[in-house]
Amino acid sequence: MPISQPPARVYTVSQVNAQIHELLETSFPELWVEGEISNCRAYPSGHTYLTLKDAGSQIQAVLFKSAAFGVKFKPEDGLKVLVRARVSSYVKRGDVQLIISAMEPREKGALQLAFEQLKVKLAAEGLFDEARKKPLPAYPRHVGIITSSQGAAVHDMITVLNRRWPGLEILIYPVKVQGNGAKEEIAQAVADFNAYLPGTDVLLVGRGGGSIEDLWAFNEELVARAIAASRIPVISCVGHETDTTIADFVADLRAPTPSAAAELAVPDQAAVLTQVADSRRRLLTSIQERLRSLAERLDFARRHPFLQNPHRMYEERIKRVDELFGRLPEALRQVLLHMEKDLRLQMEKLDAFSPLKVLGRGYAIAEKLPVREILRRADQVRPGDLVRVRLHQGEIHCEVKDAQERRQA
Repeated sequence: MPISQPPARVYTVSQVNAQIHELLETSFPELWVEGEISNCRAYPSGHTYLTLKDAGSQIQAVLFKSAAFGVKFKPEDGLKVLVRARVSSYVKRGDVQLIISAMEPREKGALQLAFEQLKVKLAAEGLFDEARKKPLPAYPRHVGIITSSQGAAVHDMITVLNRRWPGLEILIYPVKVQGNGAKEEIAQAVADFNAYLPGTDVLLVGRGGGSIEDLWAFNEELVARAIAASRIPVISCVGHETDTTIADFVADLRAPTPSAAAELAVPDQAAVLTQVADSRRRLLTSIQERLRSLAERLDFARRHPFLQNPHRMYEERIKRVDELFGRLPEALRQVLLHMEKDLRLQMEKLDAFSPLKVLGRGYAIAEKLPVREILRRADQVRPGDLVRVRLHQGEIHCEVKDAQERRQA
């Protein structure tokens, strides 16, 4: 149906979307929205795009990189969250969306959720595996401490180390242990020890107790990966005995407190000296027992008749040699007799199989000449062939007159 009257004003699509955008931006101050995350996509730019939904509806949302720094956990599909956002739109497509400035999980605290997410991630990469953990040196000479230069933790560690293992070289790398920049300083300290002080035998990394927020630097992925990459064995000692951090799982050994870390890092010199003294006593006792045993053996040997009259050691052997020498001619004679008997037996066997023996019983051997082919059948010759017949004594030369093969009836 044609328009009868021309409109007073015609808007372009861009103008409509722009006015909607301005209306939304000015009409809706920041508000809190609760919903479940779906279609969550994080981009290399650091921005995260997602959908918030409930049982009846959904709305697009974006968490820009600048706001994402304040979100400790990783947004994931299925998480129920509470977001602080302003209502806006994407002018190019006219889509209504929420611009998120803050986000909290509804079912767990943000830090606890972040802790669990990172723990699952690093465990899947094998960073917690026992097989990759390095053993601590038995008798370290250089121990590094990465902690705050303020507070009781560093003082406690130094006191314990000096008491247990005097003469130890202690290297202290002071860092921030909470707040902005703490994770970067801790990670850099671990890297610097490995790069510039590779002779350090063991590193103690930690701090005294506090809230989960105070200890959070030791739950950061940057610190965890720095500890995992360390070629120097690392003892994690964060907080009190009940506190557990990601650094504890990655470290080669976890100590419940900084003081306990110092206890684990070095042996007790008094105990070692006691052990050395015990080993020395056992060694001396063993040597004395060995010398006493050897002395008894030597005395027994000295009193042995053979050593008192050494010629007795070879008298019996001389007699044995003489006896064998006397028996040698008879043994040779027996061997020769046996050999002659065996030779006669073999000659008799050979004579029994001799063709001459057969001829002596009236048999003859016929050979066709001139090829000297032994004749076994009559059809081997023809009339006129020459044949030599060997007898037991002498031979006869014959000419074949007739040759007939004998046939069986």
